Amino acid sequence: MTPSQTILMCEPGYFSVDYVINHWMKDQTGKVNRALAVSQWERLRSILSSFINLAFVPSEPGVPDMVFTANAGLVRGEKVIVSRFASRERQAEEPLVRTWFKQNGYAIADWPQHVAFEGAGDALFDRDLPILWFGHGFRSDAAAAGAIEKAIGCRTVSLRLIDPRFYHLDTCLCPLDGGWLLYYPAAFDRDSQEKIRALIPDDKRLEVGEADALDFACNAVSLGRHVILNHASQDLQAALRRAGFSPILTPLSEFLKSGGAAKCLTLKLVE
Repeated sequence: MTPSQTILMCEPGYFSVDYVINHWMKDQTGKVNRALAVSQWERLRSILSSFINLAFVPSEPGVPDMVFTANAGLVRGEKVIVSRFASRERQAEEPLVRTWFKQNGYAIADWPQHVAFEGAGDALFDRDLPILWFGHGFRSDAAAAGAIEKAIGCRTVSLRLIDPRFYHLDTCLCPLDGGWLLYYPAAFDRDSQEKIRALIPDDKRLEVGEADALDFACNAVSLGRHVILNHASQDLQAALRRAGFSPILTPLSEFLKSGGAAKCLTLKLVE
């Protein structure tokens, strides 16, 4: 973590569950407690601001999921790939975030119109290896891997997601400092699990169980040796501490109704 590290957020002024585009949204339409959501988001913002710089993209009516800035795009240096959402319900976010990035001096990478890619929700830079973990199977197209490499010149490692509860990569995998990896193996097919094992040594893999995964423990914000997350069992907290990390728990129950937690609510602009 460096002093210049910056995260993009979007306040939840218009956050709600208005439609169903993932497993978590089922039976949750109209059930968000807006006041509690704002309180939970403010708590996360406060924690993050004690470590790093924050930037904010304005919230807008009609795009209730824009609060999940991880899906806005993928940033590397001064270049950004603006997301191409798979679901019609979120496509109205694209011109809004494109405008924000242009106004803030980013170069917009060329992207094939027909290839779905949902930004840092499905693309996570490893904290040690010179690779980008890329998830596909539900939201981002497998073909996005090659397009990412062409756009930003980073080697990708493609991982296939097979459990609809973990529809984005950042719901089930989180690279940590020092080459550690926090992840839920059962979210991936066998070939993808083997790729992870081949690249990350046994003593650097923190495998979580289903209960922690369902609490979105892997949907964490990694800031140096601090790991900010919605919830983690005592066993997982102990494992993180043994690895030299300090878990910081901040409840985000209202956002889980829409299928997101700490990582989903953030986009790293400066690594």
